[in-house]
Amino acid sequence: MRTVFGVFCCVFLLATSAMADEDRYRGDGHMMMTPDELEWGPVGSMGEGAEIAFIEGDLSAEEPFTFRLRLADGYRILPHIHPAYERVTVLSGTLHFAHGEEFDKDATRKLLPGGVAIMPPGDPMFGYAEGETVIQLHGTGPWGIEYIDPDDDPRN
Repeated sequence: MRTVFGVFCCVFLLATSAMADEDRYRGDGHMMMTPDELEWGPVGSMGEGAEIAFIEGDLSAEEPFTFRLRLADGYRILPHIHPAYERVTVLSGTLHFAHGEEFDKDATRKLLPGGVAIMPPGDPMFGYAEGETVIQLHGTGPWGIEYIDPDDDPRN
């Protein structure tokens, strides 16, 4: 059931992307871009205060992906899990992040630019942004998000 849900989430994330699928890198030759060339769009699975910019990959496929999330100051990442490893690098701002099924601001660890976090599949996590925060995520799909409490899911 989680696999089906994960694939659904991947398809939904792709549908909400502002970057056209044909513009994403597919492993053919070199690809270079500057931050001002990224195309930001809404993240249906995260709601208001979060934006996504796809860089490479198809989240619904078993292939590498890279994308960035831009989080507004104070944006709360509610407890959730992913079907595959999540690898996060903080590019700007401050990400407060933690392991667990309950949101607890005091349990988070402060990650500054250059900080990294790696979480295995199915491990619950949560956090929040201090200042506008940009993080880069990469891994191998298929990718998706499942909230611990379904009422936290902005798609519901």
